[in-house]
Amino acid sequence: MGPDDRLVLILMQAVILAGGLGTRLGDLAGDLPKPMVDVEGRPFLELQLDLFRRHGLRDFVLCIGYQGAKIQDHFGDGSRFGIELRYSLEENDLRGTAGAVKQAEPLLQDEFFLIYGDSYLRMDYERAFGQFHAGERLGMMVVLRNEDRYERSNVVIEDGLVTAYDKACPTPRMQYINFGVSLLTREALALVPSMVPYSQEEWFRDLIHSHNLMAFETF
Repeated sequence: MGPDDRLVLILMQAVILAGGLGTRLGDLAGDLPKPMVDVEGRPFLELQLDLFRRHGLRDFVLCIGYQGAKIQDHFGDGSRFGIELRYSLEENDLRGTAGAVKQAEPLLQDEFFLIYGDSYLRMDYERAFGQFHAGERLGMMVVLRNEDRYERSNVVIEDGLVTAYDKACPTPRMQYINFGVSLLTREALALVPSMVPYSQEEWFRDLIHSHNLMAFETF
């Protein structure tokens, strides 16, 4: 990856899905939103943002919901963390993972990372961006070769594209899992209906159908 690509990555944006209720964390979360749960004296989201900042990302949109004001109160505009933060708030009608990104559309750049707010994922973000930027597709899923080690594999890769993704009905052909990081274009949001719940899985199936979901394998 050359210096010009590194500069573009610095200017690129990441959207973080940070609206989770944290119900599976039980008493660990209390009345906190899941991204604010304490990890070694710091909110988890703070550690996650620091990871992305070290990879050159500076511009973030947080899709928040449950107790979102607590996230806003802690992080503000991001300036004291050396980043820029903006917020898209789901209040009453939950719209699913893709629907939350659709709601944030006015805040989005032409290309962006999409990341879950409850995962700390070490990978080569710079190389993933370079491959996506050169690929001229609407989306890219970061995948891990799993072969049913950690959970049932649910992704098929062929010729650099994701050709199947189904968590509910896995097949023997599925050797990979979704790693939890994606790269998408704003143009891809045309596939997501407005004002209704829509999941990331549905959105990705639409991209697969149009041969627009690249694969990037991480290790």
